[in-house]
Amino acid sequence: MGTLRVATYNIHKGVQGLGLARRLEIHNIGHAIEQLDADLICLQEVRKMHRRLQHQLPRWPDQPQHEFLAPEGYEAVYETNAITRHGEHGNALLTRWPVLDRGHEDMSDHRFEQRGLLHVVVQVRRTPVHVIVLHLGLIAGSRARQVEQALRYIEREVPARERVVVAGDFNDWGAKLRPALEQAGFRDYASQPGQRVFTYPSRLPITQLDFVYARGMKPRAVEVPQGRIWWRMSDHLPLIAEFQM
Repeated sequence: MGTLRVATYNIHKGVQGLGLARRLEIHNIGHAIEQLDADLICLQEVRKMHRRLQHQLPRWPDQPQHEFLAPEGYEAVYETNAITRHGEHGNALLTRWPVLDRGHEDMSDHRFEQRGLLHVVVQVRRTPVHVIVLHLGLIAGSRARQVEQALRYIEREVPARERVVVAGDFNDWGAKLRPALEQAGFRDYASQPGQRVFTYPSRLPITQLDFVYARGMKPRAVEVPQGRIWWRMSDHLPLIAEFQM
């Protein structure tokens, strides 16, 4: 059945900088996403709306960011994780394969961080693939509990023999969550000694916070685009993983 190409990217709500130096990067991100040429693009920190910034920053798109970013021929699926004073943001999936179903679950571990799980079922040729998009918490204990919750959700909602992708910003310094995912049958393309697969911070990457795991598919390759054009758009770099179907 060939290769499935999956990207994950925390887009930092499409805005970089603070105060007078704040700038809108969502247009550049749109061009960059087209260049990823991925079958599935898992996005975090995607703004549905922001009542203040859309008036302060010129050229703010009229559409929600997930719709604006979807390349021609892709379908966009979004769910809100966090509601703030001026707007809301969450996770999104852009897919070139048809969407069969969708789901969402609140994964907030405490009242200071609103987190969620986006579940989208896509049909890759004749095969259903379940895509779970995550943005885990900043506290190590929260992340461990959220991964446990995600695995319980998959056990409950996904047939045992069907293929699953779990991708997103795991905030997982040192890949400490990998053993729990591997025990549940998930694999990623773990880097070989001396190989750099770092995604954060984008200007000078020193660690990997963004991951793509899969069950029922074999990891084949991973890549992280780098350079000035990428670190200007977000504090994370995108990660692109390929899996053998």
